[in-house]
Amino acid sequence: MPYLKPIFFILSLLPFLRLVCLGMHDGLGANPVEWITRSTGTWALVFLCITLAMTPLRLLTNWTIWIKQRRMFGLFCFFYATIHFLIWLWLDQDFDIQAMIKDIMDRPFITMGFISFVLLIPLAITSNHWAVRSLGKYWSILHKLVYVIACTVIAHYWWHKAGKNDVGTVAIYGLTLLLLLTFRLPAIKRYLKKIA
Repeated sequence: MPYLKPIFFILSLLPFLRLVCLGMHDGLGANPVEWITRSTGTWALVFLCITLAMTPLRLLTNWTIWIKQRRMFGLFCFFYATIHFLIWLWLDQDFDIQAMIKDIMDRPFITMGFISFVLLIPLAITSNHWAVRSLGKYWSILHKLVYVIACTVIAHYWWHKAGKNDVGTVAIYGLTLLLLLTFRLPAIKRYLKKIA
């Protein structure tokens, strides 16, 4: 189904295009920086969930097409995470490295967010056919970092929301990621392969 990839690509761009349109028409509310920061962070998390959902979908449907979309969704996760990070670095820290380091050291949710972004970088860089061929078996080992990232992202989100006594949404995302990671257990994978 070659038409699916461009459709998914356009759909994945819509949150960004929405931000641009809202920005051009003063629709970002009273605090546009906070609005954009929250939105890009949320979409980075959504695309992380979508990326991790590709393997369960393959196991449940026995269609390899889902695995072929996984790389694109992972890069969109990195795209929104990069915007999220740059907003913090530019508009919050004003590219002040010392202030950035202090913020990372002083606030746990910033620490977890920074770790998550740093871990995403090698995955994005190696998301190409050349890297797969060059790294061989080490490529799959490297990309298992996505499981660590799932944990650090939820920690980042939880620490941010805990200060506002608002962890309901975090719990939903946390349970979703836990369910998606459960599909990686060998026993679950064997069972799904039998019933697919």
